[in-house]
Amino acid sequence: MPFQIGLLLFPNLTQLDMTGPYEVFIKFPESRVHLVWKTLEPVTAAGGMQLLPSATFADCPQLDLVCVPGGAGMNALINDEETLDFLRRQAPGARYVTSVCTGSLVLGAAGLLRGRRATTHWMSLPMLAAFGCEPVAERVVVDGNIITGGGVTAGIDFALTVAGEMLGAEAAERIQLGMEYDPHPPFDAGSPDRAAASVVQAVCAAAAARQIERETEIERAAARFASCW
Repeated sequence: MPFQIGLLLFPNLTQLDMTGPYEVFIKFPESRVHLVWKTLEPVTAAGGMQLLPSATFADCPQLDLVCVPGGAGMNALINDEETLDFLRRQAPGARYVTSVCTGSLVLGAAGLLRGRRATTHWMSLPMLAAFGCEPVAERVVVDGNIITGGGVTAGIDFALTVAGEMLGAEAAERIQLGMEYDPHPPFDAGSPDRAAASVVQAVCAAAAARQIERETEIERAAARFASCW
């Protein structure tokens, strides 16, 4: 049987959260990658890219690895029982339960991160604590079979970490070299710890409405979460 990998799709996701890991996962031997959503209708990512699901929640096979990407659209998933139930059904039979960026908040809302260490995008990192999770400011966090990646571009690091866990370091290195993943960014502004204060302020201001909406959804989900434990 192939190793079954499922990447969640949803409207207004950040496509690189999904397509970065996808590029790594399709290189795994004897594996099959599914793009999963409620229906098979095209999903519009942030910026307008159209993504086509290959499986629905109803017909998706048991996954060996389930991955939730992030993006502004995940705000709507934090209290979406259909999506949360899908993750709860898949998690017990999965070898790895994973996320990229703010996808970890959806895992948290599904009750899958309680007592675990995890990461997410730096702007939303403290929100993980609402779900009984220990927020960790690292690029990739491995806690047992829970593997989470930080913001957006960390999805490639995350997927290569999974490759190393599954296939061994040399196989992961071959995938990395084949992709020529050798980042040397033109600016040293990829972390709020190193970016200029004016840059951090501008990025936070641009995201303020999304973050307020996210905090509201987290509060609703956390109240429900607390009543279940």
